[in-house]
Amino acid sequence: MKILQQDLAYTFRRLSRSPGFALAVIISIGLGIAANATIFSMVSRFVLRPAPVGDPSSLLTLHTLHDGDRCCNSFPEPVFKDVRDQAKSFSGVAAYNELVPASIGGSGEPERVWGQAASTNFFDVLQIPMTLGRGFLQEEEQHQVIVLSHRLWQRRFASDPAIAGKAITLSGHPYTVVGVAPVGFRGIDLILDSEFWVPLGHVTDLVTNLEGRNSRDMHWLQVIARLKPRVSRNQAAAELGTLAQRLAIAYPATDKGNNFRFEQAGSLPPRDKSSILLFLAALSVVVLLVLCIACVNVANLLLAQTVGRQREMAVRLALGATRMRILRQMTLESVLLALGGGLFGVLLSLWATQALSAFRLPAPVPLDLTLSVDWRVLAYTFALSVGAGLFFGIAPAWAASRPMLSNALKGEDALARPGRKWTLRNTLIVTQIAMCVVLLSATGLFLRSLQQAANIDIGFRSNGVVSLQVDPRVNGYSAERTVQFLEDTCQRVAALPGVTSVVLTDSVPLNGGNRSDAFHALVKPKSSASIPDQPDPIVEMYMASPGYFETLGIPRLAGRDFSNESPTGPKVAIVNQIFAQKIFGTENPIGQSVVDGDTTYQIIGVVGNIKSRSLGEDLRPVLFRSLDQTVSSDPAFMGYTILVHSAANPTDVVASVRNQIRAADPSMAVYNIQTMQEHLRDAFFLPRLAATLFGVFGAIGLVLAAVGLYGVMSYSVSRRTREIGIRMALGAQVGAVQRLIVRQGMVLTLIAVAIGMPAAFALARLFTSVLYGVHNNDALTFTVVPIFLTAIALLACWLPARRAARVNPQIVLRCE
Repeated sequence: MKILQQDLAYTFRRLSRSPGFALAVIISIGLGIAANATIFSMVSRFVLRPAPVGDPSSLLTLHTLHDGDRCCNSFPEPVFKDVRDQAKSFSGVAAYNELVPASIGGSGEPERVWGQAASTNFFDVLQIPMTLGRGFLQEEEQHQVIVLSHRLWQRRFASDPAIAGKAITLSGHPYTVVGVAPVGFRGIDLILDSEFWVPLGHVTDLVTNLEGRNSRDMHWLQVIARLKPRVSRNQAAAELGTLAQRLAIAYPATDKGNNFRFEQAGSLPPRDKSSILLFLAALSVVVLLVLCIACVNVANLLLAQTVGRQREMAVRLALGATRMRILRQMTLESVLLALGGGLFGVLLSLWATQALSAFRLPAPVPLDLTLSVDWRVLAYTFALSVGAGLFFGIAPAWAASRPMLSNALKGEDALARPGRKWTLRNTLIVTQIAMCVVLLSATGLFLRSLQQAANIDIGFRSNGVVSLQVDPRVNGYSAERTVQFLEDTCQRVAALPGVTSVVLTDSVPLNGGNRSDAFHALVKPKSSASIPDQPDPIVEMYMASPGYFETLGIPRLAGRDFSNESPTGPKVAIVNQIFAQKIFGTENPIGQSVVDGDTTYQIIGVVGNIKSRSLGEDLRPVLFRSLDQTVSSDPAFMGYTILVHSAANPTDVVASVRNQIRAADPSMAVYNIQTMQEHLRDAFFLPRLAATLFGVFGAIGLVLAAVGLYGVMSYSVSRRTREIGIRMALGAQVGAVQRLIVRQGMVLTLIAVAIGMPAAFALARLFTSVLYGVHNNDALTFTVVPIFLTAIALLACWLPARRAARVNPQIVLRCE
């Protein structure tokens, strides 16, 4: 311990005498640590963090499977009750519907909120302690009671400590508040941001499309279960398998072929798990490259400093110090510098996680994507800092503990070995530049992806259009009142100055997802009579009012637009080109009919193709239904979107539109207000996020590599001052001296590029699924990156070369 205290005291004295060097190391390592801490905060948030419940290890999410289907489904209500009543492996089984829309009144503007309908044992199974009040009681299944999220309680009710027992208005219905959930609890779904919970018995007060909720083939509930103590997961799986067989015998029409599976509650959704993990893995590899570049840079700095300390090391060895003592003391110095870099990195990552939390996914439901630096990130940062300190400190410490004493006494490079032209510093700089090639290639691919995404033809207008959403049904409106309200609102808004047109739809394209179903022609086209039957194509479905296509600038190619279609008349639809080609081939689709389940639509028009779900998708078949004919039979779950096309700045129209809606119904919540350009910016979430992250990491790596190469070349010039002076005294020209230095650095750069390019091609394969309009071996990227990096390296070599050419031979010879 005494020796450690002596080493610490000596290290702090040394660093205090060279604060510039210490600061350079801390900043270099801190940048690399910050990048890793930021990405690891994503891993902690989406992969490692357990569900915010009591004893999360014993809480499971259950899924139903059909005929071995790998996709995981929700539960029908009767199947949930079967598992709850018959499975003996669980101390409790609860269910909930994860998306329940509502309008909440009270003080201030009416507000659209999303919550969940849950079984009365939901909070008991979760083992959630309430901030105020309690959860549901078993006898409250049919009672109008509500639990508020902590955030909704603060925002909407000013943290009223007496809120429990008070009545609030939710979608026109009186609900009694019985509890307030703890801080940070928003449900156990990984990213959903739920703000209230009501009993399942009253879900139909808020969700109107649950006809047949008691059917065994209507999947609408998420199910969680808590394992009993001393019951293993294998035992639970075996019991669920037996239960599935028993239900298949009892209900062969609906349950035959069904099975159950489970996973840890609060984990990534099975459908998205592989793609999310791949994205996080790719980011983790990239930030580790950034840290490695920083470590190599610092290792070169330490090697250069070690040469300046060669006399000190020689004297210490001559006085009896052991090589192990020197090795330990210098390694300690490196670790302390790395810990300083780790602290700086944590401070940077606090800012970075806040900036990343501001990114918004294009989704119609509230999502919680906030990132934070939690204890897992701090522990990872500490371990990474210690590892980085050992990584960049061992080689310089090892070299310093074994100096050539004869060289040290003569003031020459004590680390140089006779006859060796390829030094450790050369190896480090080649490694650093090679990693920078890989990093810059990834950066180039994502910047190109963002550029190509901006050039994608989305098929509809983005300028001059603003969208607002309302949902009359959550205010208790009937289908007839909903239609009347929407028509009156459109007439009011259309009369506003500067408004060109006003139309209605259920969902704006590029909203991340929409209703879809399989369609086929009522009468098989003659042109496809000889073609073997293919699976019915999955079609995106939108509602639209008359004038929708003109408002969004979607070209109408054939047929007519919607007019005031009769709600009880034959169903009509307008389709896009891809739909017409897939269903009818070369035949004219106008006047023909297509079938979706039990519903038949007559096609009255064909319009141009649009991007429906995401920017990177292949064009999908799309069918537009008449909104007038659909409101009563198939109400929009997410509400209705009012699209306003204005000749003026659309944001100037928003206040007037809200006033008109408020005049029609003061209790109507208006939400998701944004211009179409803002909507498109949100749709660019993935390319913008990837380009931002890789752009920052690439810039950091480039600066570190350029500084590292400059430092090595400057050090080389300082060590070769005598040689350069003698060369110039013997007649060497300035240009020849400059070429000598530049050639040395460029040879290292070209070797590094040759090593880095194959590695960059290999890493690029991981990015195939998240690139837009760019192949993973994009020729432009893999041409520009080595040229650009070589140019930066040339500059980093030329600056020391210019200094070398200014050496005065007389001064050098006089020193000799």
